[in-house]
Amino acid sequence: MAIQIQGNAGTVADVDGANYRAIRVNQRPLDYGSLGTYSVSGRTGTMAAGLAANSPVFSFRWGDATRLCAITSVHATGAGSIVAFTAGFTNLELLIARNFTASDSAGTALTPTANNQKLRTSMGTSLVTDIRVSSTATLTAGTRTLDAQPIGSLTSSVTATAGTPLWPPEHLYEAAENDGMPIILAQNEGIVIRATVPATGTWTASFDMSWVELAAY
Repeated sequence: MAIQIQGNAGTVADVDGANYRAIRVNQRPLDYGSLGTYSVSGRTGTMAAGLAANSPVFSFRWGDATRLCAITSVHATGAGSIVAFTAGFTNLELLIARNFTASDSAGTALTPTANNQKLRTSMGTSLVTDIRVSSTATLTAGTRTLDAQPIGSLTSSVTATAGTPLWPPEHLYEAAENDGMPIILAQNEGIVIRATVPATGTWTASFDMSWVELAAY
C-alpha cells in the first residue's frame, strides 16, 4: 500500500528517478520568521607592531533577552604584512564568550542599523548588540568569560619579508561542516577572535561572518 507524506497546506511529497526512488527535498535556510538573516565583513586598520599574544581582534555580542542568534559561518578571509615581521608562527582562535554582559570596546564598530547587512530588505533590523573589529590595536575586552578552548583555529607561518601573507583565507567555523549545527547564542553570549603574530611587523586582516536571528530553535 502506498503511503503519502503531506506537508504544509496538504502538499504531497514527490520522489525522483526509477531506481532509488529518493524523496525530493528542497533545502532552505533557517526559518527566521519576522526576524532575518545577515552577513558582515570587517577589515582591520594597519595593526601596530608588538601585538600581545591572544589579543582580541574581532568581537560579536548578543544581548537580546528573548530571541536567539544562530551563527552559521565565521571566516578569516585573509591577512597581509606591511612592515616585515620577525619570522615565526601566526595563530587565530575563535572562542565562544559566556556571561558577556558588557561589550568589548575600541576598534571599529560594525553593528548594523536599519537595512544594513540584511540579506533581504523586508527582513527585520538586526537585534545584535555589538560587533567590532580592531582598528590599529587590540580590542579592549568587556565583561565576558571565554571558553577554555577555541572551537576553530588557524595556524600559519610568516617569513621576514614585507608583504607576506599571514594566513590563507580559511573558515574558523562553518555550520555545514558540523552536521548543519550553527553556534546558538542566547542572551549575553557571543564570539571573539584572538590573534597571535610575531614581533616587529605591521599588518591588516579581514573577517566575514553570517548569522540568523530566530524566535526559537
